[in-house]
Formats: sequence, C-alpha cells, structure tokens
Amino acid sequence: MKKTYDIRGIMERLPHRYPFLLVDRIIDLIPGKKVIALKNVTMNEPFFMGHFPREPVMPGVLILEAMAQAGGVLTFESVSEEKKKTMTFYFSTMDGVRFRKLVVPGDQLIFEIELLRMRSNAVKMAGTAKVDGALVAEGQMMASIGSNK
Repeated sequence: MKKTYDIRGIMERLPHRYPFLLVDRIIDLIPGKKVIALKNVTMNEPFFMGHFPREPVMPGVLILEAMAQAGGVLTFESVSEEKKKTMTFYFSTMDGVRFRKLVVPGDQLIFEIELLRMRSNAVKMAGTAKVDGALVAEGQMMASIGSNK
C-alpha cells in the first residue's frame, strides 16, 4: 500500500522544525524498502542570505541532510509501533557522497532513499537527489537508532 504524507505527517514522524525541517512531502513510502520525497527550494530559505547573496546556491550539506530526513521518515515507518514511541535517530556517517549540479531557488528536489540494512541500533541507506530528472547528489548514509527515554 502506497503511503504519502504532507508536512503535518512528516512533523509527526521527525523532531525537526523550521528552519531545519527540509522535507516538504512524502510522495511514496514502502516501509522497510524505500521512500520518495520532495523539497521545494525557495528564495526565502534562511541559508540563502549568506550562501551566496549574489548567486544563491543550496549548500550540499543541506541537500544531504534533507536526504537523511527523508530516510528518517522511512526508518520511523519501518519499525514496530512500540519502538516508534521511544525511538530517536542521529545521522552518523556518509559514504560515497557526490554533488553533481547546483541547486537554486525555484528547483524542486526529489529524493529517492532505499533502505539497505536495518538493525536494532542502526540503519544504512542509499539515496539520490534529482532536479527535473537530473542527478544533483547521491550517497550512502547511516544513522544510529536510540531511545529518547
């Protein structure tokens, strides 16, 4: 069954809030497998004031953070209802990260994140970010899963 979430659904699953919540919509999610998410990049993003005022470019680390957040929703939806009540996760490593093209205001990022391996205390994912079908970033990410109790 296809799962989708608007910003309210994302906020129910992630602790991030403005200005650091970087995913606007979950387009498709298959628990334990993959998620497709989007972010609308707008000129009013706070980071554009300094990166860079005359040529606004979304920082690559924030593209990767948005990918990790989409992976966080996938992780949340891939654990038991009991674990959801107390779990928290922290981005821990990234491997093979490549930034291919600039992302600028007006772009819509589409993230595709695949769950590679999940254990009780860690998750490994691979993901891509695209704009208009063109690859702008890719890499593998790991997150530690802990308890907030």
